[in-house]
Amino acid sequence: MAQAMATLGGGCFWCLEAVFERLRGVKEVVSGYAGGSHPSPDYEQVCSGTTGHAEVVQIAFDPEQTSYQEILRVFFTVHDPTTLNRQGADIGTQYRSIILFHDPGQEKEAQEMIARLNVSGAWFRPIVTEVAPLPPFHRAEDHHQQYFQNHPAQGYCQAVVGPKVAKFLQQHPDLVS
Repeated sequence: MAQAMATLGGGCFWCLEAVFERLRGVKEVVSGYAGGSHPSPDYEQVCSGTTGHAEVVQIAFDPEQTSYQEILRVFFTVHDPTTLNRQGADIGTQYRSIILFHDPGQEKEAQEMIARLNVSGAWFRPIVTEVAPLPPFHRAEDHHQQYFQNHPAQGYCQAVVGPKVAKFLQQHPDLVS
């Protein structure tokens, strides 16, 4: 069985992780950091906004069950790609909307989807999602992995993560595992 990878950032990694864990064909979702200058960042450093890293998720998926296009479609559904360095109350470059492509095909698909969404008027403002080659990926600390699954009653999970998961389930029932 072939396996492919996608790396995306769209606000807090807990949100994207919780959504993509429920996507058909996804084998693993790992929360982490990418796109910055520090050689081994930790959560506190990334949250300070001084390392240049974004909170991202790395998604291992079976392309025979879920396409990269479907992953991108979900990604653009569950976060606001029109706000620069911000998702809701989470503000800073670490929360930027970013697609880190693994190969030129992913870059092309991401650019084409952004162009289609901008032309379609799906969003009221232009998409500001950064598309860049995948730099080194740094796995986040263990207590950040499967955060929503392990802490569903936590306040942020109730107020922010849960509604994003519900939005995914409502808008993409055909893609739920």
